[in-house]
Amino acid sequence: MGELLSDEEIESQLPEDWEREDDEIVRIYEFDDYLDGVSFATTVGEIAEEEWHHPEIRIHYKKVEVRFTDHEAGGISDQDVRLAELVNAEF
Repeated sequence: MGELLSDEEIESQLPEDWEREDDEIVRIYEFDDYLDGVSFATTVGEIAEEEWHHPEIRIHYKKVEVRFTDHEAGGISDQDVRLAELVNAEF
């Protein structure tokens, strides 16, 4: 379980192109075609499994939405921010 972040910490640490929606951080990644998005979602899943912190992933035609929250901590944690940064590094 990660350390729950305050509103100020979330705002200052939110990775580039991520947004806060209530108790989640969210980003939509855009791709040229569906299979590129599927491949990216697989990569996100592999990162999540290695880190043992799993996002919600929604695959659309040319977009993939990734959402992180820390259910155990009850909100957005430092682990959510860390994983968002790792996912950004793969894009």
